[in-house]
Formats: sequence, C-alpha cells, structure tokens
Amino acid sequence: MDKAPKSKTVSESRVNLAQLMQPEHANNHGNVHGGWIMKLVDEAGALACMRHAQRRVVTVAVDQMMFRQPIQIGDLVTLTAEVSCAGRTSMEARVEVVAENPVTGECVHTNTAYCVYVALDDEGNPTTVPPLIPETEVHRQRMERAKQRQAFRLAHKEDQ
Repeated sequence: MDKAPKSKTVSESRVNLAQLMQPEHANNHGNVHGGWIMKLVDEAGALACMRHAQRRVVTVAVDQMMFRQPIQIGDLVTLTAEVSCAGRTSMEARVEVVAENPVTGECVHTNTAYCVYVALDDEGNPTTVPPLIPETEVHRQRMERAKQRQAFRLAHKEDQ
C-alpha cells in the first residue's frame, strides 16, 4: 500500500507560460479568440496540478471565466498557475492571465480562472495527492475560498 504523499507548498506547483499571440489566434473582431485563451488556461492549470501531484491529471471543472479586456494580436500573454487547494484526489488551480504589449510594456490583467483537476494513477484511476501548504496569508485566504467553491460545486452537482 502506498504511503501518504508528502505535503508541498503552493510555490512548488507554480507554472508560468508565455505565448505571443499571432494572427492564427484571432477571432472575427481581430482580437485573440477566447477559446484559445481557455485552452492555454487549461494547460497551465493542468501543469501546475501535475507538478503538485507528480501524476497525470484530467480536467473536472472550469469555473466561470470572464474576460475583462480583449487581448490583441501581437500581445505577449503570460499565464501564471498554481494550486490553490488540494483535496484527497482533486486539486483546484488558480490561473491568472496577463496580456503585455511588448513594444510599450503596458500590461493588462485580462482574467483569472479556477480549474479543478483529478490526479490519475498508472491505470487511469483517481489517486491521492499531496496536502497543500499555504505559504502566505493570501494563500490561506485563497485556500479557504477554494474550499467554499468546492462545497458549492458539490452542492450543485445535480444541476450540472
């Protein structure tokens, strides 16, 4: 029988992805297609959770994603993801998206998303993940809000 996984800190899960937005990422309005950003958010969140669990993961839920500002073609999009809460087999990742105009240096926070993933063992079954150690008061507050979001998700599971 496997022993319990060793606890890990929030910063041990942190992942930064950056991608220059090109014309193939455009929608009909000439901005970056929201679906492309959603794909990047899912990848960044999954990578943070894989780093935490040291296992493959699958996406279980993506909470509401609102775009505060459009992202322009030519912007450098940076996604910062980290585990915000860990349960028995699931983890919530917080993913922050920032668009930077590389010519002017102007940065705009375009959105923050919360995604839930489940860790998988070698047979594809859910497996335990390490407990999460918050390092700052901000991390502790995020963890508490993540627990509230998870309780809401579970309470409304039948509505899904």
